[in-house]
Amino acid sequence: MMNISGNTVFIPGATSGIGLGLALRLHARGNTVIAGGRRTELLARIRTEHPGIATVAVDTADLASIAAARDELAERYPALDTLITMAGIMEPEDVRDRAALDVAERTVTVNLLGPVRLVSAFLPGLLARPEATIMTVTSGLAYVPLPLTPTYSATKAALHSYTESLRVQLSGSTVQVVELVPPAVRTALMHQQDDPHAMALDEYLDEVMALLEADPKAEQILVERVKFLRNAVAEGRYREVLGVLSGYGA
Repeated sequence: MMNISGNTVFIPGATSGIGLGLALRLHARGNTVIAGGRRTELLARIRTEHPGIATVAVDTADLASIAAARDELAERYPALDTLITMAGIMEPEDVRDRAALDVAERTVTVNLLGPVRLVSAFLPGLLARPEATIMTVTSGLAYVPLPLTPTYSATKAALHSYTESLRVQLSGSTVQVVELVPPAVRTALMHQQDDPHAMALDEYLDEVMALLEADPKAEQILVERVKFLRNAVAEGRYREVLGVLSGYGA
């Protein structure tokens, strides 16, 4: 059961956007929060601007970096009981352009291998805790793809599937598995910070925190805005929604 306070939380991918916002909200609710990221200058800025948030350097595309972060955190924060696999990238691809393969491979490495490697590295420590949580971060695009970003959408669908299996394998253990499913949110991801069609970041974080508090046993965290995508198949709207998304960026 994920309690809203009293945890020790590691968030790789917390230097901006939803990751940083969630780190600040969780810290304000009485959690010990460690923000992880590749760029040391951003980590230094977080320590300066947000006293009380700890940081650790980690590149989730690098298996050795993940192992080093795990070992450092095991020493500094032996009570670590929550992992939120926030790190991800989103880039457009034109499949007719040979450069799209580079984007695709980079996206798979960060968005799919990254969370899988993080879970593998941190799971033994989490299983040793009386209660622990793994939160993966997928997307509404796991349920209906954005054709402009085919590999991003595919990695989020794969991560959703992985999360479902992870939850089943860990049933009966002390580790709860939660899937955070954001809609489009006004962050730097795909330059959506000024997109009027995307959800305001603070509005999104408000609703996420309310949902976490209302149902500590939730398997998915679904704000109302993401249900347009999440429930498209069940409600017989898949082709319609895919058509809407197909016009994005055209």
